Amino acid sequence: MYPQRILLLHNLYRHAGGEDRVFADEGKLLSEFGHDVIRFTADNRGIGSSSLSVAISAAWNQGVYRSVRSLLAEKRPDLVHVHNAFPLLSPAVYYAGRKAGIPVVQTLHNYRLLCPGAFLSRAGSPCEACIGKSFPWPGIAHKCYRGSHAATAAVAVTNGLHRLAGTWAHAVDAYIALSEFARRKFISGGIPAGKIFVKPNSPYPDPVPSPRTGDYVLYAGRLSDEKGILTLLSAYASHPPAPKLKIAGSGQREPEVRTLTSNCPAVEYLGWQSRERVYELTQKAAVVVLPSLWYEGFPMTAVEALGAGVPLIASRIGSLAEIVDHGRTGLLVAPGDVQALRSALEWVASHPAELARMRREARAEFLAKYTAGQNYRSLMQIYQSVLVGKQSLSRTRAASAARAAGRAD
Repeated sequence: MYPQRILLLHNLYRHAGGEDRVFADEGKLLSEFGHDVIRFTADNRGIGSSSLSVAISAAWNQGVYRSVRSLLAEKRPDLVHVHNAFPLLSPAVYYAGRKAGIPVVQTLHNYRLLCPGAFLSRAGSPCEACIGKSFPWPGIAHKCYRGSHAATAAVAVTNGLHRLAGTWAHAVDAYIALSEFARRKFISGGIPAGKIFVKPNSPYPDPVPSPRTGDYVLYAGRLSDEKGILTLLSAYASHPPAPKLKIAGSGQREPEVRTLTSNCPAVEYLGWQSRERVYELTQKAAVVVLPSLWYEGFPMTAVEALGAGVPLIASRIGSLAEIVDHGRTGLLVAPGDVQALRSALEWVASHPAELARMRREARAEFLAKYTAGQNYRSLMQIYQSVLVGKQSLSRTRAASAARAAGRAD
């Protein structure tokens, strides 16, 4: 039993992020396979600058609730799939689906349900202080949402109230975690294990490999502490490794990147680049480097690199340790270890035959796990499980009601 009409909901970011890409790609994928896809979005660019007001609106958006209820009544989709509800959509969208009797699926792109800051990261390192707590007071103490005690408290109260109300346990029929690592974290945080499926991100359409092998290392992503950009810069600051480094992206550490670029000919800063341009750079790279210090969701950069037949050098942390098969599709290093990262980069320059083998294995890994066809089949299996479960529950409730009516007579 596959849904024919699907409502996709998503809160777009002020600056397009990975969640936006997955939302767009999955919509295209479903349309390509013949589904009637309806999209409902909110956009962070339409909100004010007050962190507190944004956090408060995340608790319940009555206007969105009414709009989604009206849309559900008009379109009658078979299933609602939420990608990101924070902050403007709010958990109101779950209850709109529940009120209409339509099953709701939520993709867990980050750790917002467990952590006010969403990333299980603080000061550039993993932080699990709020996992398992009924009220995430450590996050408030550390101002984990937008550097504000008040805004973090508003997010914490929202999560706490919805936990008490049973929103996470009962208003959502199924969750999609991006990795086994993430699934374990959500289970430890109280999300029902039986409701969590694992489906990694996949690009659409499938990447194609490039026959050209570049001689540079590519970093493409936010220039922020949790992404490990300072570790990467340190690896090139003195005695730069042999491969040239190209950096594409923007963020808080852009001044440090520009300083190193001006002092080190081995580093080239390209600034922010479009998705299409990043993919072109990926195709021609010798390797793509992901030196993250936090628990990455499932970076599309990594999957597209594998699809292009480009090996990865990544931190041995979170989902990255699942994506990279050490020694076969790339190399894993300890997060934050500058010397280990430098050694891995030097290895790239000195082992051309092994690197060529890794390129073949990277492409094989993509074909085995991350193609659009596999992504579609996995998504349909999740949808089917939810729809069958919803029907079974409805039949059980109807039978119970009939038995109760019989006893009343």
